Amino acid sequence: MVKKVLPLSLIVALRFFGLFIVLAVLSQYALQLPGGTAFLAGVAVGGYAFTQAVLQVPYGVLSDKIGRKKTILIGLLVFAAGSVICAVADNIYVLLLGRFLQGAGAIGSVVTAMIADYVREDERAHAMAVMGMVIALSFAAAMIIGPIIGGLYSVKALFWLTAILALLALGILFTAVPEPPKIVHHYSEEEAKIKHVFKDKDLVRMYITFLFHSSTMAIAFFLIPILMKQKFNMGPEHYWKVYLPAVIFGILSMGPAAVFGEKYHRGKEVFIVSILFIAASFALMGFSNSFLLFSVGAVFFFIGFNMFEPLLQSFVSKFAKVHQKGAALGVANTFAYIGIFLGGAIGGLLYQYGHEKAVAIFVLLVCVVWIYWIVGMRNPGVRANLFLDFDLYDKEKLPGLKVMEGVTDFYVNETEEIIVVKYDSEKLDEDTIKDFLRKES
Repeated sequence: MVKKVLPLSLIVALRFFGLFIVLAVLSQYALQLPGGTAFLAGVAVGGYAFTQAVLQVPYGVLSDKIGRKKTILIGLLVFAAGSVICAVADNIYVLLLGRFLQGAGAIGSVVTAMIADYVREDERAHAMAVMGMVIALSFAAAMIIGPIIGGLYSVKALFWLTAILALLALGILFTAVPEPPKIVHHYSEEEAKIKHVFKDKDLVRMYITFLFHSSTMAIAFFLIPILMKQKFNMGPEHYWKVYLPAVIFGILSMGPAAVFGEKYHRGKEVFIVSILFIAASFALMGFSNSFLLFSVGAVFFFIGFNMFEPLLQSFVSKFAKVHQKGAALGVANTFAYIGIFLGGAIGGLLYQYGHEKAVAIFVLLVCVVWIYWIVGMRNPGVRANLFLDFDLYDKEKLPGLKVMEGVTDFYVNETEEIIVVKYDSEKLDEDTIKDFLRKES
């Protein structure tokens, strides 16, 4: 499983590394460009997410039609072109153009759907955790390397590095990524339409969680470098002193979050604890004049943010039907990128007129609404999976499952010769499904 997932995880990690490496210094850099304001600096931080939000679903649907690899190729080439434009930008408006073009390479949901294609339902949490860990490591490296390179050379050098990494990801795509297995589902064209990924209430709750999670991230990465520079008089080459401990604690928080969320089916509780950490982080960063408390706030933010990482993509893939995975993950990531764009823009606007206290108050209000939203979500642990061999069970009987209450999805993996049934364990037991599909002797 790891051999299948790791190359794709590296592609995502290289792309995200290119995005992350500028986050730690971008807002302060954008403020200094001709035409730069706090609001436009916030748009520069989250601007790539606007085009990602617009194109995430089209990329997901396109990948379901023309194939994952071709779609990823298109996205990486567009991302590389945007990075070059950012590297040569000499004013805030050209920088914004490059950031928007970077976002037009919106392949995140496509790669996630491809990983979901490769692994069985019962291995998916592990696969998503592997991807999350690789991305987390790239995030950690970017937070440390970005400020150092940006301080010693320039932010332009970071964008050139990003373009090179996009081309490296293309090499991995065509040398190390195998073709996905052949999956046959039993749903009509009407059932595969985008509107159907909004029918599951738990999926919709996940979409909104993606929105809030990413918006607080954009606000944090707008606020932290500006406060380090303007409030605590730190140069970019010293930002690592705040980011390093924050990243370390953030990575350490992912393990317990994954265990409690997946193994013990406490995903909802993990989400609530994560939100409380995020709320505490902005309270400390927004209302304290102490550098120590500001640093603790940054650590709290990374803990809260990273606790979500091993669970978000996994939960969406559990709730979504097999023929909707590309579309559902596309919708989820669309909400995430809308959140990043809105977070950067709103954070910049609030800071321009109310400074850090206004930003902190806004995030605290968001966290209150967020917790209320999460409380109504069911833990995905009730969504069980059943794997049945062709030798013992009759795939011709599968259409009959459509009228069986509690069955949420089913499909055939022709490559591995198994039938996969997803069902609600609170409404149906596996023996009922087995008795229905068992071949007659």
